[in-house]
Amino acid sequence: MKTKKRGTLFVLSGPSGVGKGTLRARALKDIEGLTYSVSCTTRPPRPGDREGVDYRFVSEEEFTRMIEKGLFLEYARVHGGPRYGTLREDVERELDAGQDVLLEIDVQGARQIRAIVPDAVMIFLLPPSDEELERRLRERGTETEAELSARMASARQELKEARTYDRVLVNDDLDKASAALRTMIMDFREGRSQR
Repeated sequence: MKTKKRGTLFVLSGPSGVGKGTLRARALKDIEGLTYSVSCTTRPPRPGDREGVDYRFVSEEEFTRMIEKGLFLEYARVHGGPRYGTLREDVERELDAGQDVLLEIDVQGARQIRAIVPDAVMIFLLPPSDEELERRLRERGTETEAELSARMASARQELKEARTYDRVLVNDDLDKASAALRTMIMDFREGRSQR
């Protein structure tokens, strides 16, 4: 009896406002057999966020209980504010079933994943420039000036980590970046990519 091959964990990471969510949504639509692990967060929903689809929204107390129970594969407090985390059981279940899993997480979480799952495929998403990143964050309209400044300061630090990833992708044109991400994932799936 042939056993099913374990899936591959793909991690899409980069600073806030770089377009991770948009590229993740396109990849899930365009790539058959790719699943997404919905993160937990303590932040309140933004307009358009859907419970259980975009995030699982939990209280600080519930998040702490989940940490204490060891339920997270990775978790972090982002920009000194809300916490985010990926449930270990969700990811392991899909990988064991032979499904490839895509995580959309911040740089702190990606560091944890690299230490725990060394064969994960790490993809860093870069903005075309600092100015464009700031413009995108402003356009989003979800941060105060102080929060925006904190996110930009964090982004400058996070950008330095791009060299530690398996692949780097610049999101300067959504269609091109989406096609490039699809190619990266397909190349790894087919074993053609050199790591």
